[in-house]
Amino acid sequence: MKGLILSGGKGTRLRPLTFTQAKQLVPVANKPVLFYGIEALVGAGIRDIGIIVGETRNEIQEAAGDGSRWGPDVRITYIDQPEPLGLAHAVLIAEPFLRGEPFVMYLGDNILKSGIISLVREFEERRPNALILLTPVANPQMFGVAELRDNQVVRLVEKPKEPASNLALVGVYMFDAHIFEAVKAIKPSWRNELEITDAIQYLVERGYDVQPHLVSGWWKDTGKIEDILEANRLILETIEGAVEGMVDEASKVSGAVVIEAGAVVRTSTIRGPAIIGAGTEIVDSYIGPFTSIQKRCRIVGTEIEHSIVLEGSEILDIGSRIDESLIGRDVRIHKCPPKPLAYRFLVGDKSEIGLK
Repeated sequence: MKGLILSGGKGTRLRPLTFTQAKQLVPVANKPVLFYGIEALVGAGIRDIGIIVGETRNEIQEAAGDGSRWGPDVRITYIDQPEPLGLAHAVLIAEPFLRGEPFVMYLGDNILKSGIISLVREFEERRPNALILLTPVANPQMFGVAELRDNQVVRLVEKPKEPASNLALVGVYMFDAHIFEAVKAIKPSWRNELEITDAIQYLVERGYDVQPHLVSGWWKDTGKIEDILEANRLILETIEGAVEGMVDEASKVSGAVVIEAGAVVRTSTIRGPAIIGAGTEIVDSYIGPFTSIQKRCRIVGTEIEHSIVLEGSEILDIGSRIDESLIGRDVRIHKCPPKPLAYRFLVGDKSEIGLK
């Protein structure tokens, strides 16, 4: 069995951050989102993984490499998709890699708490032509939606105006070779994309066995800032504290806090769950719960919580609290009086912000 991870999207909902980096490499709990998908596949026993890439191929390939960091027998193949022409198009161009084998398709900006071990096991036991992961959502009109009858999928609609159910396609699918018949038969949608929902509907209408699998545990599509921050919170809730960096006697660390080797904390308070990356300096500051700060950052005279700060950034003497923010790489934020009561940021890489 093979794995196919889709990592070719442009991340328009995370701009300006994604003008300068792939959305799948935005970190959650100091780990790129893409790596959670790779780990899910490897955890389910899949060793041969194809990654669909677009204009950010070089950045993604540099981060993930050949796959050996996840095990000596793990191999990653990169498959170019020059234009994002739909999920079914990604399956179509991956046919030479997949070679008719059953496979898992995993959207690269998804995180599943429970992984996909149970999904793979169910597919191997039941041997349907397709197995799709579903979860109840409050806003089904924003997703591909499945309608079930007697535990079989009978209809799929992409972003319906009037959803027939609240069961959304999570972004993880399992297929056998019949999916290639489907993706070659369907036509582009109004978005000029080959929709995977149309391909699965093709299978349903021709009597192929398409079965649902309901998600156990939480799932997040990290395409928006609020979802990235929520995924960061959910993952940080599971960490165990480990202080490997330097914390002086005037500082206080409580809860589950990871302070990586080479980080320095002086006259500051850190309340977990939180992660402080290697080489980061925290001085005269408060780092609150659900905060991930990557390596080589410098935080001075600042309060920050429920936020993500990417590597190389500097936040100096803000005074008021920064909350629910995603701050890019090599950003510099500094304070100019008089100060307001609070700030909220979505800041791209290599930015500088002066506050008055």
